[in-house]
Amino acid sequence: MTKSKTIVSFLILTGFLLFVSYKGSDSNPEKRQVLEQMILDALNTAHFQPQDVNDSLSERIYKLYMKRLDFNKKFLVQSDVAQLKQYEFQLDDELKAGKFDFFDLSIKIIKERTAQDERFYKEILSKPFDFTTNDSIQTDPDKLAYAKDTNDLKQQWYIYLKYQTMARLADLINAQKADSTKKDTVVKKSFSQLEIDARQKVLKSNADFFKRLDGITENDRLSSYISTIANTYDPHTEYFAPKEKQNFDIAMTGQLEGIGAQLQQKDGNIKVTSIVPGSASWKEGELKAGDIIEKVAQGAAEPVDVIGMELDDAVQLIRGKKGTQVKLTVKKLDGSTLVIPIIRDIVVIDETYAHSAIIDNKNKIGYIRLPIFYTDFDRNGSRTCADDVKKELIKLEKENVKGIIIDLRDNGGGSLQDVVKMAGLFISQGPIVQVKSRNREAVPLNDKDPSIIYSGPLAVMVNTNSASASEIFAAAIQDYKRGIIIGSQATFGKGTVQQIFNLDDYLSGSYDSLKPMGSVKITIEKFYRINGGATQIKGVTPDIIVPYVYQYIDEREKDQDYPLPWDKIDAATYQTWNDPAINYQKIEAESEKRIAANPTYKLMEEEANYFKQEKKKTVFSLNLKTYQQEDKANRTYMKKYDAIYSVIPQMKISSLKEDALTMKTDTSKIARQDAWFKLLQKDVDLYEATSVINDMK
Repeated sequence: MTKSKTIVSFLILTGFLLFVSYKGSDSNPEKRQVLEQMILDALNTAHFQPQDVNDSLSERIYKLYMKRLDFNKKFLVQSDVAQLKQYEFQLDDELKAGKFDFFDLSIKIIKERTAQDERFYKEILSKPFDFTTNDSIQTDPDKLAYAKDTNDLKQQWYIYLKYQTMARLADLINAQKADSTKKDTVVKKSFSQLEIDARQKVLKSNADFFKRLDGITENDRLSSYISTIANTYDPHTEYFAPKEKQNFDIAMTGQLEGIGAQLQQKDGNIKVTSIVPGSASWKEGELKAGDIIEKVAQGAAEPVDVIGMELDDAVQLIRGKKGTQVKLTVKKLDGSTLVIPIIRDIVVIDETYAHSAIIDNKNKIGYIRLPIFYTDFDRNGSRTCADDVKKELIKLEKENVKGIIIDLRDNGGGSLQDVVKMAGLFISQGPIVQVKSRNREAVPLNDKDPSIIYSGPLAVMVNTNSASASEIFAAAIQDYKRGIIIGSQATFGKGTVQQIFNLDDYLSGSYDSLKPMGSVKITIEKFYRINGGATQIKGVTPDIIVPYVYQYIDEREKDQDYPLPWDKIDAATYQTWNDPAINYQKIEAESEKRIAANPTYKLMEEEANYFKQEKKKTVFSLNLKTYQQEDKANRTYMKKYDAIYSVIPQMKISSLKEDALTMKTDTSKIARQDAWFKLLQKDVDLYEATSVINDMK
């Protein structure tokens, strides 16, 4: 990777970059003024869509910072908010003057309230709760008002702690019942003892939580404030304070002995942004992008609450040696809670690369799974996805397949150069995507190779987690009418490019003593389809839309804070693919009929509607009996959807002859391949994709 004097030359095309806060001593007043000015200068110089430093920007910063300062409204009271609200339209003036009055006041208030709330939880948890009353809790912070005063705040903490204790108590009761059915020697505890145990667990969880809050330094909070300012330009623009290299070990290199998930701290939550292909989480299958990790347990040990925890601290809990178990309690997109046990492992690198299979459904159909658009960034001879996909296409052609499916589901992006080359494998010369920077006309990136590696029937699979480079590829195939795009409603909708700037490279020599200053990641360019439309926000709408269990849960680019808007530029000049033998309109109509008649899709649609309704439920009873009844009913109801993941008998999966020869003595590879094939046999969307290929006469 080449470096210039001022720029780490590194284009980020994935959906997210994990955020790690810097733990250091209290901030230097001069340093924070210089840092803030540098960030503003960088944003207004390099950002694709710079903001005027005015009342409008001030309002954006205020709203986003307040949302993050007390994300669950358990600290501030209305008088605190009133004090801070005086600055709602003054933050632009503070930025220009290098002042931090609003920030300093917010820290003073939050520290005082934290000390107060620490006394609250200890007092409240010292006495038993009455779980026979019919009171309730509102779990959506957006629907909660700030507490009127200290007494009201204490009452909110009472309700919050009662809910936590009730959930723990219900778990303990269920566990005791389960143990008693397995062993006759289990000593049953009384209800009152179980209630005490539950309160003790909640007490410890909150003690750990407040200990973490006490450990947050002024530098940590300043980092969050500066990053909030950057985030008001768009969700992918942010500040990174200086940090140790180990905090990046969960990136896509996949060398960490752990679970293989990319994480992000957002609004006090530890959120899964993507799963590393070939990792322990990927193989386990339950952990998904969008999940929020609430607790982490080491095997059978008591789980640790990670809500409000700094990301690097949470990562330390999740990391561990190969072969050990970690249990994650996660909140799913639909609002449900699930405990996911994962055996830590090292990423199996082979599974991060493009790999293929033969699917026999009436005809032999080639299938290529591409988990990410990887490339040789360091130019050291590493593999690139475009070259690997080319090799897989050639191998599949030798197998005389009737058509080929490219699977880009959950592919968060990667190399821009490789997506252009890969799209060029299916068409003759022409533009693949247009890239526009702030002060320049859009530039088309062209496939310059006139050769076509594969010219037969083609389908591309996507979903809502297909982002950036995946969207570029799908859009190009769709615009050229080269194949059919199959997937859920729309792809993620991230149509921007970021670049990381090392702030130390910009610092005047007279300020060397202030180093290190950290880095800022800034959105510098935007992608446009060759038809002129941006992939930003709208993403790519598939030609064939299949039901998706989370289709009514908002979790795309458009649902982030302050995303850049969709817009359109002039179309590039290109010639669409002309295959008169393929009637796309008829193929799409036939697929629509199959989807409507497929009982599995009917179940998925039903589950999607169920999740939609469950997502709306944010008020829960604090009556234990009612809670247990609702929990049991939900668990029983959800079992009906297990049929969605049944084996599809018509799906016969096999390896390519060439691959079978190379791994015939490698038992580890064979075992991993067999496990992969079993997953494919349960994939109803893949089955529909094979049917679409069969319709391409």
